[in-house]
Amino acid sequence: MINKTNKGLKIICLNRKASFNYFFESLLEAGVVLKGSEIKSLRQGKVNIADSYAVEKNGEIILINSHIASYKQASYINHKPLDERKLLLNKREINKLIGKMQKEGFTVIPTKMYFKKGKAKIELAVAKGKKQFDKRAAIKKRDWNRDKARYVRKTS
Repeated sequence: MINKTNKGLKIICLNRKASFNYFFESLLEAGVVLKGSEIKSLRQGKVNIADSYAVEKNGEIILINSHIASYKQASYINHKPLDERKLLLNKREINKLIGKMQKEGFTVIPTKMYFKKGKAKIELAVAKGKKQFDKRAAIKKRDWNRDKARYVRKTS
């Protein structure tokens, strides 16, 4: 699923469930430290960030549980699909994220992975989990907007 947008970004992977399960407070762009076989798999679009999240380890932000499929043509130098991957951020951004993660209920989740000027980037969201009634309200609002659009189309 590789899409090209008008900003020159080549989207590799989207986390569609993230906006349904979380309220986003802020968005942040980060680079990702990858091996050669991981980049080849990314270029083929074989990545999944649906269940991944970011944590702090030794003053660095690490992406956990992101699945990048093994590259078939790589020999013995292939990578592990569920490795932890370091995110490239400024010290100020890292400190800001650590401060927000220590707050009650906030987590850092990836929303989108893309290529920007040939470099793999990931969009992170500082988010708070939604409760069940929040999700029901979102479904109700989405259905109402869909019905409203149908009604307007029929009347015009």
